Amino acid sequence: MQQFIRAMMAISLIFLCSRIDSLHEADRITRLPGQPPVSFQQFSGYITVDEKQRRSLFYYFVEAETSPASKPLVLWLNGGPGCSSVGAGAFVEHGPFRPTTGNSLVRNEYSWNKEANMLYLESPAGVGFSYSVNQTFYSSVNDAMTARDNLVFLRRWFVKFPQYKQRDFFIAGESYAGHYVPQLARLIIRSRVNFNLKGIAIGNPLLEFNTDFNARDHFYWSHGLISDSTYQLLTSVCNNSKLNREAIARSVSTACFGVYTIVQQEVSESIDPYDVTGDVCLSSNHSQLKIFNQQLVRPRLPNLSPQVLEVDSIKQQQQVMGKVDVCLEEEATKYLNRKDVQMALHARLVGVTNWHVCSVVLDYDISDEEIPTIHAVRSLVKSGIAVLVYSGDQDSVIPFTGTRSLVSKVAKDLRLKTTVPYRAWLSGNQVSSFIYYLVN
Repeated sequence: MQQFIRAMMAISLIFLCSRIDSLHEADRITRLPGQPPVSFQQFSGYITVDEKQRRSLFYYFVEAETSPASKPLVLWLNGGPGCSSVGAGAFVEHGPFRPTTGNSLVRNEYSWNKEANMLYLESPAGVGFSYSVNQTFYSSVNDAMTARDNLVFLRRWFVKFPQYKQRDFFIAGESYAGHYVPQLARLIIRSRVNFNLKGIAIGNPLLEFNTDFNARDHFYWSHGLISDSTYQLLTSVCNNSKLNREAIARSVSTACFGVYTIVQQEVSESIDPYDVTGDVCLSSNHSQLKIFNQQLVRPRLPNLSPQVLEVDSIKQQQQVMGKVDVCLEEEATKYLNRKDVQMALHARLVGVTNWHVCSVVLDYDISDEEIPTIHAVRSLVKSGIAVLVYSGDQDSVIPFTGTRSLVSKVAKDLRLKTTVPYRAWLSGNQVSSFIYYLVN
């Protein structure tokens, strides 16, 4: 009798393990079109976050190149609000592959899945392949709704991938994810869910409206992007926070309109706002920043210098001349709009005819920009959550100078101690950045 019971328990255990495996097996990616051979596993698909409204979020999950069972899990969120973590994060920035003009994928030597299991989430619904069948949802999305949906996503994703639930878990993102990431982390703590949240990482994050936006004024001037007289106008007539606040209210004053016109003419579209010293993609006019700015100022400000060049030869010349492919965003857009790619990703277009790097249907409540999330960061530090804040020094969208002053204020308020003083960070015996560490 005991042998029979043991045998039945063994059969039950085998069945349970098979059942758990089958939950995510349907999302397994056999091979992406044009993909080079790899040893790690990939998955993608949907998690329903609201059955009544039929709202589902799309994810792309890449296990670590080596020893995935011992490496942490990182959730990546791009900003916008409304830009894709799959298109921008995975296929342009730090995923395992990058698209090429030849319709193939090449390995990314700087992929984050060398160190972690990477989970890329398109959020909120209306971004990328994520969708809501009830499209009235798109007209009322805000930070609180996004955080709630992201938490539901994680709860249900861990049911599908239970082997990762107790893994060291980190949430990372950039730009407007300075809202998404701290708010989601704080909600996880308040909800007392059984996630092993260890820390967050936010790059060039929007944390405090006035500080971050007004840092642009000095950045433009100090990097030679605007004239002395225009800088004086920004500091005395209409700074960036005032302009954005008026745009949110759908009522840009004559004074701000005049200043903005001059700034746009001087900075021009020949500057990559995310890297003011870098080249721009001459064949595309659809950068994340332009879509982000249009959300703010389209109601009152015209596009002063439209420039759309459908010339592949120009783009190819750029790639030959430089080591950095500045047209990756456009190539990712073309790749993710291929039907064979969408089939391989188990993705579908619902309510839209094309995939876009930044949503064309989402009407995000942009007034949430004024919510200071630096307070959420402060509470996370007090809770013992590790916080990494990093900023590129050539990013004019959320300049490092504003972020630096906000971090210093948190350190002063919480009386944090410096454990590693400000110093150079070396890569290959060359200075790549500057760092310092603070602890409670």
